[in-house]
Amino acid sequence: MQLKNIIIAITATALYGCSEHKPAETKATADAPPHYQLVTVQKAGMEQTVKLPAQLAAYEEVSIFPKVNGYVKSVLVDIGSHVSKGQLLMTLEAPEVQQAVLQAKEKYARAKADYTLNKENYYRLKVAAKTAGAIAPMDLATAKSRMEADSALANSEKANWQIQQSLMDYLHVTAPFDGIITERNTHPGALVSAEAKDKPLLELKQVSHLRLQVDIPEGLSVTLKDKDAVNFYLSALPGRKMTANVSRKAGNVNIQYRSERVELDVPNKNGSLSPGMYADVILQSKASSNALIVPKSAVVTSTERKYVIAIRNGKTVKVDVSTGIENANKIEIIGDLKSGEQVIAIATEEIEDGLAVK
Repeated sequence: MQLKNIIIAITATALYGCSEHKPAETKATADAPPHYQLVTVQKAGMEQTVKLPAQLAAYEEVSIFPKVNGYVKSVLVDIGSHVSKGQLLMTLEAPEVQQAVLQAKEKYARAKADYTLNKENYYRLKVAAKTAGAIAPMDLATAKSRMEADSALANSEKANWQIQQSLMDYLHVTAPFDGIITERNTHPGALVSAEAKDKPLLELKQVSHLRLQVDIPEGLSVTLKDKDAVNFYLSALPGRKMTANVSRKAGNVNIQYRSERVELDVPNKNGSLSPGMYADVILQSKASSNALIVPKSAVVTSTERKYVIAIRNGKTVKVDVSTGIENANKIEIIGDLKSGEQVIAIATEEIEDGLAVK
């Protein structure tokens, strides 16, 4: 009986001791700062090969519409015709324009004759007015006014005649530059109207010199400079590597696609290339001298901001960053960070700012 009481007393003491120390251990665990895996920010640029869609376009192209109403008299070219600057492409007939030219010419001749007569009359009166009392001052002033009015009318009729002559010139359609006819939508005898703009009579494109047009993301376009060499491949010529130099940059970022239009001049003296051909442009993006590298998991992207969580003085600090080139594991960042700083390797939005960590 005495041994049984001793065992009960020892068991009670042990249970009491456990109940005394357990809350203290739990409190110590709760007060311990959380532990996160950290990585060191490295200063190093990343290069990336990017393939972008592009297409060839004519260096110059124009759709030819009629300037005056009339009938097509002759068409001297067809699709595929190579033409030179100033070459006659087609002629039109417009009897109304021809009659308007003759009428304007006759009006100018009549106005000029009236001006010549009144001018002679004015100078005669001016000579006679030197004799005192021979010509009234009012008559001389009236003759001068009539002469000046006839002069203005003659100039106006001459301008109208020149305008009508210019319209006659539009009956002969010539090529504005060297190129090839890529579209023909008219034939002799067709009635054409200056108001109709739905379909051009002819379409002319310069193909000896082409433009390679490509829309480049804004992050890459800033690294491209004039005269930079760019490689591209044409789907119509598989396996053939071609090179061209950057000739023009739009200087404007499309706010919808966040890209900038860049053009490269492509010589085409042998005519093997055609406008509209699809191309793949291969860009080797250059590393930024200000870029830092961290694991992709270290960057937190929320609806409001993009940041990494740095450890400064033993506490978490959210540092806003902008991102650049990335690969499977790492990403470029630019922000208020220095090479050698430590950030949380696997960061989440749940990690608060100012949190003490181990």
